[in-house]
Amino acid sequence: MKENIATIVKEYLDKPIAHLGYELYDVEYAKKQNGMNLTVYIYLNDRPVTIEDCEKVHHLVDELLDTLNPTSDAPYYLNVSSVGLDRPLKIDKDFVRAMDKKVEIKLFSPYNGQKEYLGILTSFDNKTITLDNSLCIDRKDIALCKMYIDF
Repeated sequence: MKENIATIVKEYLDKPIAHLGYELYDVEYAKKQNGMNLTVYIYLNDRPVTIEDCEKVHHLVDELLDTLNPTSDAPYYLNVSSVGLDRPLKIDKDFVRAMDKKVEIKLFSPYNGQKEYLGILTSFDNKTITLDNSLCIDRKDIALCKMYIDF
């Protein structure tokens, strides 16, 4: 049920959010300590997402969700957030953005004696990703893949 609400909301909000100039990255509907939360994650290609961006999208989304009523009047908290620098790379669009950049990979089980890899993402397809033009890893074996953040 929770996944269905997130999916329905994501499909419903995708185009209106895009018309504002943002990309709808993901929608999460989950129980938190304060109750049920519907979180809309947005992304911008050319600059970081600001609080003002989140407020702008929140205002639009709040009105649209009143019409959609995805929870059938069950109460929830609406949040609009940036996806953050450390977001997981999940879909092809994420991997396209990460091309030729350093990524961190954590595997479910060791490969060549290691469970963690760091390298430049040089290619990917629907089954594998390649680091440094030489290390090819099956996507199904990846527990987590994200951009490497160097402080």
